[in-house]
Amino acid sequence: MALPVIESIRARGKLPIIVGGSGLYLKFLTHGPDNIPATAPGLRAQLETLSLDELNARLLEVDPVTAANIDHKNPRYLQRALEISLSGGQPASARRSSFQAPQDALRGFLLTWDPSDLDQRIRRRTSEMLGRNAAEELAALPAPGPAVSRAIGVPQIQRLLDGAIDRSTCEEEIVIATRQYAKRQRTWFRREGWLTSIPGGCSSREIITAAHKLLTD
Repeated sequence: MALPVIESIRARGKLPIIVGGSGLYLKFLTHGPDNIPATAPGLRAQLETLSLDELNARLLEVDPVTAANIDHKNPRYLQRALEISLSGGQPASARRSSFQAPQDALRGFLLTWDPSDLDQRIRRRTSEMLGRNAAEELAALPAPGPAVSRAIGVPQIQRLLDGAIDRSTCEEEIVIATRQYAKRQRTWFRREGWLTSIPGGCSSREIITAAHKLLTD
């Protein structure tokens, strides 16, 4: 959907600028989506009953390539990889897109933070989230589905609501989970050699200067 819009902007002699979004959005735009089969609800329900160890063992059996590169502690990733492999008749690793936009056709920059500064930002955001009634909002919602239940913050807050942990522990667990997610993001973005890193704490003017430099180099 994005590519025709980008091309129409370029056809008018203008420069398309793509901002924000997750690494997944960027991957789809620059590498194309993987050729994956349709969702199989029955199979997914079966996989959701397996333990973490069982998921890892089964994935190693059906797709050792994916098993060697996946987050072994993330049941959602493991379940999805297994679902693709088992319902599609071939390993998930064999379905990865072969498309990749030419690196010299891509220019971009990435706001990066020193890990200690990022940790402080994560802690501040988590504290503000809980301080703005995140627990009360979750308690007022209908029972969330499996995907929502695994979102960072939801299982921790649910344990708080169940009385299994106190607020301090809940906050610390959310901080740790968010920090781990940020680390995975940094690892992914480092593979994209066409992205230029600039300090996250720089001013708007410095960001504009960096953008101009990308266009003129």
